[in-house]
Order: sequence, then structure tokens, then C-alpha cells
Amino acid sequence: MFIETEGTPNPATLKFLPGREVLGDKTADFADADAALISPLADTLFGLAGVKRVILGSDFVTVTKDTGVEWQELRPQVLGAIMEFFLSGRPVVSDTAALEAEDVLPEDAEIVAQIKDLLDERVRPAVAGDGGDIIFRGFRDGVVSLKMQGSCSGCPSSTATLKHGIENLLKHYIPEVQSVTQAA
Repeated sequence: MFIETEGTPNPATLKFLPGREVLGDKTADFADADAALISPLADTLFGLAGVKRVILGSDFVTVTKDTGVEWQELRPQVLGAIMEFFLSGRPVVSDTAALEAEDVLPEDAEIVAQIKDLLDERVRPAVAGDGGDIIFRGFRDGVVSLKMQGSCSGCPSSTATLKHGIENLLKHYIPEVQSVTQAA
């Protein structure tokens, strides 16, 4: 098994590409070891000293390291852990239902479908290219709630991306969208 590694705009974060599906059309952001308990893969990675955050995407794993830890030490450990995990055949997540929580009114289903299509087609590919992801969390009273994940969650330009790029895109194509906010 060959795993590619890519840098991201965040020097504390590396993107690992195992050459196979990780979570398919879902993503999961684990900010600490406690949150990672639903994912045997993320839990394994948090078992490595120096791992601060893990995001699982469609076909990638993004790892953020603690300060004081160098990638030259941690990178081979992460590569080995990912390789060993996939060779074991264990599931990436044990509870996929825990990955999804959206705040949407039933009458907004058509608007939400349009928002998700735009995010999937125009936003997520660009954000994934930098080792992150953007997750739809809700739509209420014209406000779209999104969560930046992976290297994007700690990136200084994420607020500008969210407000100027994504908000303008959604408002242009979907008149019901009034603003975009960062979900917790």
C-alpha cells in the first residue's frame, strides 16, 4: 500500500492520501481523542504522541500536530498507523449516525438541496485540495451554518473564505440565503 502525503497551507497539518476511500461522501473532524472514540482510525492516530487533530474525508486523512513536534518524527508514525489500519480491515467509523447533525426545517428541503449541491460542486473540491473540508450544519431564517474542518479550521484566511467567497457564491445563486456563519 502506497500512501501519498501533501502539504497544506497550515504548516502544522499534513494531508495523507491512502489511495482508497476513507469516508466516501461524509467527513468527520475530531478535535481530540475523546471525540475520536467513534472512529477506530482516528482513535489509532490519537494514540500517537503529538497528534492534535484528525479529519477524515472522502479519500484522505488530515492530521494536525502539536507544537514542539516535528513532522520528520511524526510523519512516518502516521503513515505506518494508517497503513496498518487499512490492512486490518476494520471500519473507519463505528457509528456513522453520530457524524450527521443538521438544523433544517422540512419546508426548506429544496433550498438546502441547492446549497449542498453548490457546496459539493464548487466549494468542497477547493477546500479539500488544501487538506480541509466544509460541512453543512444548518439553514434557518436565511442563515447558512457551515463548519470548517481539517487544516481550514485553524487557517487565518478561513473567515475570509467563509464570508467573502462562500457567502457571495451562495447569495448569488440562491436568493433565500442572507448570510453564512461558522458553526461551532
